[in-house]
Amino acid sequence: MHVPDGFIDAPTSAVTGVVAAAAVAVSLRGARRELDERTAPLAGLVAAFIFAVQMLNFPVAAGTSGHLLGGALAAILVGPFTGALCISVVLLMQGILFADGGLTALGVNITNMAIVGVVVAYVVFRGLVKVLPKTRRSITAASFVASVVSVPAAALAFTLLFWIGGTTDVSIGKVATAMVGVHLLIGIGEAAITALTVGAVIAVRPDLVYGARDLRQPLKLRIGGELVDAPATGAGAARPVAARTSRRTLWISGLVTSLVLAGFVSFYASASPDGLEKVAADKGFAGSAEKHAGADSPLADYGVKAIDDARLSGGLAGVIGVGATVVAGTGIFWAVRRRRTDEAADVSPTSVGV
Repeated sequence: MHVPDGFIDAPTSAVTGVVAAAAVAVSLRGARRELDERTAPLAGLVAAFIFAVQMLNFPVAAGTSGHLLGGALAAILVGPFTGALCISVVLLMQGILFADGGLTALGVNITNMAIVGVVVAYVVFRGLVKVLPKTRRSITAASFVASVVSVPAAALAFTLLFWIGGTTDVSIGKVATAMVGVHLLIGIGEAAITALTVGAVIAVRPDLVYGARDLRQPLKLRIGGELVDAPATGAGAARPVAARTSRRTLWISGLVTSLVLAGFVSFYASASPDGLEKVAADKGFAGSAEKHAGADSPLADYGVKAIDDARLSGGLAGVIGVGATVVAGTGIFWAVRRRRTDEAADVSPTSVGV
């Protein structure tokens, strides 16, 4: 889904750049309400984890591969505004450091993945959570469905932009059919990754999962020597689900997992073209892609130019990418959290008129 330079014309790219910039500005403001001292470090880790998992292309069908977009995962773990920032940070790191996704197309990619992907996923997720029981399984199931829907939605967003500003004259109906079809399959893979990850985090730290903030567990009463659930009605009949590990342990475990995925597992990722590349080749507009401005950079194409060994080169590039993303993401989210703290400190009894 990483759109290269050349697929979309300059005017449309410029407009989406303005839209993306406005969305990032709104997300920065909205993230102040979502982040606190506990969740700011997790947001940086989510960005790094998504970067790592996006390196793991998985086969889908007919010589095509797919990878995580991450909109649903980010929105459910850290909130929709912070989630949009997470995806934007990942796209920025990929475009600048690894020549993945065009620079002039950065607004297109942020619009497709960080805006459409996140918004659609979170709307579907919240709609399902409201009607399903407040249980871990319900949240995991809702995250699965939201992920499945969000990927073809992002594919449709690209198709709309290509219809408006595509640089190649092709049948938009055929492009739409092909994009939605292949990305529906990719969405199933994305849903599996998202549900497993959300389920794993909820199992140990449900209090840190934004989408599980209303999760409660029934109080237990000992009656006749046996524990039974307290009545569901009445104050105090339920309590927040308890944490099973520390924030430090979760953060370290997540970072190590990201480093292993990017530094080692990524070597075994599918080499088949991803959904957009496959559709572009089949429908005749792959040739409109322009060379990336950073194509000759030291880390282009997820490899270290100075290292000849492919496994070592790719692994080191992945580790560098995870490190750069977690540092950039954590720095941004800490700054957003501190801005919220500073604004709260400015509101004092003496500053309120009587």
